[in-house]
Amino acid sequence: MAYHHLALATRDMKAIDHFYREVMGFDLKKVEIGPTPIGGWAKHFFYEIEPDRFIAFWELHGEPYEKPFETGLSKAAGLPEWVNHISFYSPTMEHLRSKRDMWLAGGHDVMEIDHNWCTSIYTRDPNGTLVEYCVTTGQFTQADKDLALKAVTSNDLPHSAPPKSMQMHKAKDYRRAAE
Repeated sequence: MAYHHLALATRDMKAIDHFYREVMGFDLKKVEIGPTPIGGWAKHFFYEIEPDRFIAFWELHGEPYEKPFETGLSKAAGLPEWVNHISFYSPTMEHLRSKRDMWLAGGHDVMEIDHNWCTSIYTRDPNGTLVEYCVTTGQFTQADKDLALKAVTSNDLPHSAPPKSMQMHKAKDYRRAAE
């Protein structure tokens, strides 16, 4: 079952709007404005990713939200940035390449990794959260499923093969090549 929306807090709604609407190409569909259950008030913005599927952002105002708070998913949890991230579906390698070029053209560096069963591209949003597009390139086998089930209860398992390739694409290099 697909989710309806993922909701995150932000301290810089203008930067979030630029990234998700202008760079990512998502359509800003709705804002809800009103009081919050613990005081203060909020604006809740909904960006449509695909029909009836959204990523949403809370812009919090007044007490008790005046104290600075961390908005990066992993940093807020005290974890490395790659742990908690948002991954968007990419149906084909061609689509993935178009999203990579979209990010580069928007001034965002992109890490590209072939994980042997999927290929992903990554950048950071204005909150500092790692954002990914991922396309599945392999097929799952019964052995994959058996290993995954065994890993739920055991740490005595072989490590997965390292990524087939990793490449960093710099936005400045992309812009130079486009000129």
